[in-house]
Amino acid sequence: MLKAPELLLPAGTLDKMRAAYDFGADAVYAGQPRYSLRARNNDFKLEELKTGIDEAHARGKLFFVASNLLPHNSKIKTYMADMEPVIAMKPDALIMADPGLIMMVRERWPEVPIHLSVQANTVNYMGVKFWQKLGVSRIILSRELSLDEIAEIRQECPDIELEVFVHGALCIAYSGRCLLSGYFNHRDPNQGTCTNACRWDYKMHDTQADDAGDVQTIKLDFHKALEEANQSFAACGGAERHPLADKTYLIEEGSRPGELMPIIEDEHGTYIMNSKDLRAVEQVEKLVKIGVDSLKIEGRTKSLYYVARTAQVYRRAIDDAVAGRPFDYSLLAELEGLANRGYTPGFLERHQTQDYQNYLDGHSKAKQSQYVGDVLEVDADGWALIEVKNRFGVGDRIEVIHPRGNRIVQLTQMTRNGVAVELAAGNGMQVRIPDMAGMEKALLARLI
Repeated sequence: MLKAPELLLPAGTLDKMRAAYDFGADAVYAGQPRYSLRARNNDFKLEELKTGIDEAHARGKLFFVASNLLPHNSKIKTYMADMEPVIAMKPDALIMADPGLIMMVRERWPEVPIHLSVQANTVNYMGVKFWQKLGVSRIILSRELSLDEIAEIRQECPDIELEVFVHGALCIAYSGRCLLSGYFNHRDPNQGTCTNACRWDYKMHDTQADDAGDVQTIKLDFHKALEEANQSFAACGGAERHPLADKTYLIEEGSRPGELMPIIEDEHGTYIMNSKDLRAVEQVEKLVKIGVDSLKIEGRTKSLYYVARTAQVYRRAIDDAVAGRPFDYSLLAELEGLANRGYTPGFLERHQTQDYQNYLDGHSKAKQSQYVGDVLEVDADGWALIEVKNRFGVGDRIEVIHPRGNRIVQLTQMTRNGVAVELAAGNGMQVRIPDMAGMEKALLARLI
């Protein structure tokens, strides 16, 4: 029988950690804002870290602390003193990227397991062996690897744990080493303060050279230009470079009108633009057969609904793969219900450029369903108190998402403060709905 890999979920808050465990995660990762790559939307101060680690161990689960920034000198000076109380909490591992910090931790606390962050960009088996000699117990492989490359690393390095990302946002820079946010806002992604500048609203402008050879802006209908260029490319059988590959364009960010920045689009796309999100649920069986030790989901700033849904879906995919059951294609539809920018298997499978570059949409879209509420409590009569997250109403088909299994109901009644109502207008309200006995900890999604 195949070995089940660990399912590793993000925890931006204690509630998200609990949801991850409830819905099937074996482990979570969280980090102090000062030393991880999530300084914003991160509730894990020292007190929360201790609570999280203690609760994880009481459940028989694992809790990893991300300490994976690439520090400047000022943080080197404070690091060891700040980490001492964290180490005393006995996390199951530290996730680290910087070789200097790793050396310091190995010298001071040799008993603490270290997982090498994806930020260290490990893409080959000799790199894995190098870090293994330094005492690192797990390597989080770069997202830029194919399934064949991962299999070769597993074969060459059989006695070290390997971790692979299977779901979440893809950075437009190499394994997250992005300078764009720092360039625009002086907020360095490698210090945990990324503003996701790659997701902003950009407009493209075409250019032509004047007599002096300088670039001049001309009006661009990008979709029309792309269609014409694709037709030209197809006419030559795709044997030559794409007509748009070597052109220079100017981009204009929505909040900075008139500030035009040059950008070159080559055969791989426009790097500053919008990547699709990683979804490798169909590749779980192959990763299990390769012998990957941990499958990781990205998203410490995502919603509790995202954590619960991805944990549930990937738990089922892992269990099916280990049991030898065929892939359940309904899992794809469940992930479509999450806000996403389109999905791609990333570099795991060979693909065409358009499979991972989203040229058309810069915003997240939820298809199939929309997260609308959390069950806060259920009374003796089966009426549940709902914390409303998005609009829903009487007559809607609601999916009740619960650790013991999901079900779909037609909403026939709803009350607010004891008075019958037809509509829960949106975030900030609390309403009650019936027929929810035993559904504590459930989440609600409106089917679209």
